[in-house]
Amino acid sequence: MKKVLYKNFNLFNGFENTTYKNCWMLVNNDGKLEAVSSSNSFPNENDLKVVDLENKYVMPGLVNCHTHITLDSNTHDGGVSVDQTEATVRALSNLKDLLKSGVTYIRECGSMFGLDTTLAKLQRKGLLKKSPEIMSSGCALTMTGGHGDYPNGGKTVDSPDEMRKAVRNNFKNGAQSTKVMASGGVMSPGDYMDEAQLTVEELKVAVEETHNKHAVVAAHAEGNPGIMNALKAGVDSIEHGFYLNDEELEMMLDNNQYLTPTLVSAWCIAEYGKDTLPAWELNKLTDALDDIYKNVNRAYEKGVKVTLGTDAGTPYNNFQKTPKEFELMTKKEHFSNFDALKTSLHSAELMNLKDYGTLESGKYADFLVLNENPLEDVVAVQQSDKQVYKFGRRVF
Repeated sequence: MKKVLYKNFNLFNGFENTTYKNCWMLVNNDGKLEAVSSSNSFPNENDLKVVDLENKYVMPGLVNCHTHITLDSNTHDGGVSVDQTEATVRALSNLKDLLKSGVTYIRECGSMFGLDTTLAKLQRKGLLKKSPEIMSSGCALTMTGGHGDYPNGGKTVDSPDEMRKAVRNNFKNGAQSTKVMASGGVMSPGDYMDEAQLTVEELKVAVEETHNKHAVVAAHAEGNPGIMNALKAGVDSIEHGFYLNDEELEMMLDNNQYLTPTLVSAWCIAEYGKDTLPAWELNKLTDALDDIYKNVNRAYEKGVKVTLGTDAGTPYNNFQKTPKEFELMTKKEHFSNFDALKTSLHSAELMNLKDYGTLESGKYADFLVLNENPLEDVVAVQQSDKQVYKFGRRVF
C-alpha cells in the first residue's frame, strides 16, 4: 500500500491559533502522520498516492468525550424500553452519524446493557466500518432510584463495596473508563439537580479502582452538593456542572479536573421541547438555563479546561450535533473561536489520547476537510458535506 501525500490545503493544526497556507502532509501505512509542513521542501511524489485538497481547510477530527450511543434522541427518556438487539441497531446508526459529523473518537458515558464495551472491541478489530474510535465505560454507576436507574440502564450500587465490585466488573467486561452519577438530573422524573447521589466514600472507591486501571472517571454532577462530592472524591471530569461555584472552580484548577458542559443538550431541550416534553423535565432544564451559561463562562474565564462533549442521545440532541457545541460556546458564551475548537484537544487530553487531538508528525491522521476557515467562524465545522478522514483514509 502506498503512502498518501495530501497537498494544497490550509491547516488549522488544533493547538495554534493560526491557519497555515499551502500545506502538505504525508500519511504512512499505519495511518499516522509522517510529516506535516507548510514548507516548500516538497516530497517526491514518485511511489506516493497524491490527493490535492484544492485549497480547502483541514482541521483535526473531533474528540467527543460524552455520548450515549444506545439512546434515541427523538424521545423524552432516551427510548430505554427496547431490547438489546434494537439498542444495538440504534447504536450502530448513531455511531455512523457521529463519524459523518466529524467525530473520530468518542468516550461513551454509560450505555444500555453495557453494549459499548462489545462495540468498542468490534471497532478495534475493524469490524465496524462506519464508526469513530470508542472509549467505553459499560453501564453507568448510580444509586438505587438515582439518575440513570432504569431497566437495562445504569448499574445500581449502594455501598463502597458494591461500587468496588461494579467498577471491577465493568473493566472485566471491557470498559476503558468509568461513569458515575453524583447528582440528580434533568431526564430522571423522581429527583432534582440539588440531590446528592452516591456518597463521597462510594465515589472515592470508583476513582481508586479506575485510576488503578490507568483510566479516567466522569461524574454526572449538575448541582450541589453532588458536584462538591465528586470533586472531593477526585474524579477526572465534571459532566454538565450547571451550578459550579467559585470554590469548586478553584478546586478544579488546583487538581487539573476538567469540565464537560454539554451546552447543546440543554439548548436542544429549550429550543425544541416546549410543546413535546413532560412539564417536569422541561421545567428542570429551563429553570437552570441561565445558570448553565453563566457558570460555564465563569469556568472558562478562570481557566478551567473545558472539553467537547454533547450528551448525544438526550432529547432532540442527535448524533450529528457535535459541531453545534462550538457555536454555542462562542455565541452563548465568551469563548474565542480558537478556544472553542480547542475543547476537542482538551477531550483528547482528558482521555489520555496521546496520538489524537492535533495534526502533528507522529499522530494519527484523523482530520476534516472544510470549505471555510473554522478559526474565522466555527459554524464552518457544521458543513453537512465535509470530508472526514480516519487514519489517513476518507470515510465520508
